[in-house]
Amino acid sequence: MVTAKRKVLLVEDNESVCEAVSEMLAMAGYEVKALDRGEGAVEMVKDFAPDILLTDLKLPGMDGIEVVRRVKETDPNVACIVITGYGTVESAVDAMKAGAFTYLRKPYEKDELLVILDKAYEVHSLTKENRSLRREMKRRSIDAILGTSEAIQNIRDIIEKVADTDSTVLILGESGTGKELVARALHYQSSRSDKPFVPINCGAIPEDLLESELFGYEKGAFTGAIATKIGRIEAADGGTVFLDEIGDMSPALQVKILRVLQEKEFERIGGRKTIQVDIRVVAATNQDLEKAVAERRFREDLFYRLNVIPIVLPPLRERPEDVTLLADHFVKTISERKGKKITGFAPEVLAVFENYDWPGNVRELENLIERLVVLKGSGRIGLKDLPERMLAGRSGGQLKPPPAGELTAARAPFTIPPEGVDFNALVDNFERELILTALRRVNGVKKKAADFLRLNRTTLIEKMKRKGLIDEKETVES
Repeated sequence: MVTAKRKVLLVEDNESVCEAVSEMLAMAGYEVKALDRGEGAVEMVKDFAPDILLTDLKLPGMDGIEVVRRVKETDPNVACIVITGYGTVESAVDAMKAGAFTYLRKPYEKDELLVILDKAYEVHSLTKENRSLRREMKRRSIDAILGTSEAIQNIRDIIEKVADTDSTVLILGESGTGKELVARALHYQSSRSDKPFVPINCGAIPEDLLESELFGYEKGAFTGAIATKIGRIEAADGGTVFLDEIGDMSPALQVKILRVLQEKEFERIGGRKTIQVDIRVVAATNQDLEKAVAERRFREDLFYRLNVIPIVLPPLRERPEDVTLLADHFVKTISERKGKKITGFAPEVLAVFENYDWPGNVRELENLIERLVVLKGSGRIGLKDLPERMLAGRSGGQLKPPPAGELTAARAPFTIPPEGVDFNALVDNFERELILTALRRVNGVKKKAADFLRLNRTTLIEKMKRKGLIDEKETVES
């Protein structure tokens, strides 16, 4: 595999020095473009896409500091090195403040320059990789919130609107609905995404340990405190703290969290120094906090501080149209992770999934599919692979009756009355119900409905016209 050459943009007004350095770098394997003035650097960065900028500090017109500043504005990934003469170290430091990686003092040796270029390239590569990873995390964080239902689309819209603010968010929903996924999406869609995301489950840590986990402690604060420890809130400085199951927090700790929200400050246990933090707080609970406030189990002032932007996650049973999408996603990702060859689900399995009430929500669905993938190993998952409780309606979960007018595999066959039936009318009504059910399932998108019913789109449109479901003037392309 051919390795691409490392690219250097050299800005040097001394012609002989420029030629010598260019030749030296070319012999060392670098691809070099040279300028004698700083004014053309920005355009060259756009055209040449260098890895490294090597610029003299003293230039006619625009000086090296301004060159660095403008290049970093154009492409933050470029590693910038400033070359400076004696007596100008202070200016070189100013260039570093403008974004330079380091500076090189004249006169310098060839090996010294090559070592610095090598280090600058490493920094450039890491910076580029980190930015790429952050973009990937940003994409994945929102893509992880799967669903085509109106409720999920609304949640994604809210995340996009509030992510890049410092407003406190309270995520409400049953266990297993994906509250931490929403919290992570809020963080990675924000300008704090390159800072820590620090989750802490307030209900999983004993009360006497939770305070030290949140706020840290000073050496000697209590028996066993042999060294100072920073807490989760301090560790999240600049980023986001996710307080999961905050409804389980004791009243004493609620007071301290209220102060963090209001003043952005706290003290470690056993400490006297007040520590300032810049954090965004996202909290979540599966409890009814308004009821907890009424029962004086949760502070009213803290509730209002947390409930600035509430996001309510619906249980899975309230968005059955998302079940198939989630199931297909989980079976694919889990099969790949476990090295299995599951090809999908039998249609009757998906019918059971859509009519099951999922008391454990998305987490229950994911765990069930992991179990099915591991035990099945290969092939298509059928009814016989499902646990008995899903088919018999035992042990917590139960099958739901299909919604009125919706035809599913779970519906029992009807009986023909003694007087008989109008066959054509019955078949026509059956087709009408199938089409309406498919359209509801895909939010009215005709192309998807046609795919769902395994029809050509033109066939579906004609059937809808005959049954009065759309305007006669609607074209196939509409």
